[in-house]
Amino acid sequence: MELFNEWVGAVNGIVWGPMMLVLILGVGLFLQLGLRLMPIRKLGTGFSLMWSGRNAPEGEKQQGDISPFQALMTAMSATVGTGNIAGVATAVFLGGPGALFWMWCTALVGMATKYSEAVLAVKYREVDEEGNHVGGPMYYIKNGLGKNWAWMGAAFAIFGTIAGFGIGNTVQSNSVASVLEANFSVPAWATGLVLMVLTAAVLLGGIKRIGSVAGALVPLMALGYLVIGLIVLAINSAEIPHALELIFTYAFTESAAEGGFAGAAVWAAIRFGVARGVFSNEAGLGSAPIAHAASQTKDPIRQGLIAMLGTFIDTIVICSITGLVIITSGEWTSGVSGAALTSAAFATALPGVGNYLVAIALAVFAFTTILGWSLYGERCAEYLFGVKAIRPFRVLWIVAVPVGTVVSLDTVWLLADTLNAMMALPNLVALALLSPVVFKLTREYFDKH
Repeated sequence: MELFNEWVGAVNGIVWGPMMLVLILGVGLFLQLGLRLMPIRKLGTGFSLMWSGRNAPEGEKQQGDISPFQALMTAMSATVGTGNIAGVATAVFLGGPGALFWMWCTALVGMATKYSEAVLAVKYREVDEEGNHVGGPMYYIKNGLGKNWAWMGAAFAIFGTIAGFGIGNTVQSNSVASVLEANFSVPAWATGLVLMVLTAAVLLGGIKRIGSVAGALVPLMALGYLVIGLIVLAINSAEIPHALELIFTYAFTESAAEGGFAGAAVWAAIRFGVARGVFSNEAGLGSAPIAHAASQTKDPIRQGLIAMLGTFIDTIVICSITGLVIITSGEWTSGVSGAALTSAAFATALPGVGNYLVAIALAVFAFTTILGWSLYGERCAEYLFGVKAIRPFRVLWIVAVPVGTVVSLDTVWLLADTLNAMMALPNLVALALLSPVVFKLTREYFDKH
């Protein structure tokens, strides 16, 4: 296992090197500027469309499988997960408070990335043999770029199928098992079995059941976490100005060693801020457009405007709450990392209660991520092997859930991080090459509206 970790660590250092960070931020910035900052300017329009998209218009219900709102909630069920609790804590632990600033930067350019992904997903989607609307990077590469680029779509599908078992399955179940064992003394095997049963109950109903569960559960869990986080920040309000000063100072200057914090260079703040930002909101990975392709809509732009909200809510709102709670509590210098750091930060303001609330939030976040990512992996497997792969994939996915609860978290995190980058590469190349299509459709839409 040590040899495997060393090998994955070496690959991780390459795929998450300077070139990858430049590519993620560069493509996002290129799209944001090409769209003339439209995703930021039209944020209010996006929220308005999301609210009205709870029910698709009668004439558009045959154009997809789930409502525009459910498509966003399905995508968010996959993005709002351990990245918002453990991922932010890891970024601050390894990169210092400045890492939060770089997470924000990733999100602001990531809104344009997520918008473009959803626009292309709806435009180039297909209907499979079972009547489901399928789409995502593999389809917009194949249908948008042509046969010469088909290999890149297949590469994305291969990485997506494998990555799902890491980022969307075992990482999540492992985190749930760890946090429930630490806070409630629940054995890992018991957590694994319960998660497996719950996952099977939803998964066997297909995308419509996933959409229904996500539509009900995601808004509830996000609002609940937000309220608890704001209560903690109200208690720590005196420390907020200093926390903001630390975030902006350490984004551009070296973090000094303090307490259990070893200190971090600016490069570490950028690297871990961007990497954990992408891990959290998945802008550029190409995963979310797979859910948005199933939306009951005729208009790619409308779905794009709804899709970009996922990045805003996930990182600018939820991750910021977690990061500020950690920094205002002072626990970021304690030497603790991951979900344990977030638990300790909440417990400082809400002793005897905070750590339990974080444990429950993480368990619910992670469960919905397992559901959302099951759809992504399934669609990737279907692209490679056809509809006959759907049932075997679901069985493998359900079986992997309890297995993840007893795997080393370090290995799982490292592998998931590496596979994220491998997915992002073909998707980012496709987004850059297909950007003229996005810009043209956007101009035409706003000329009419």
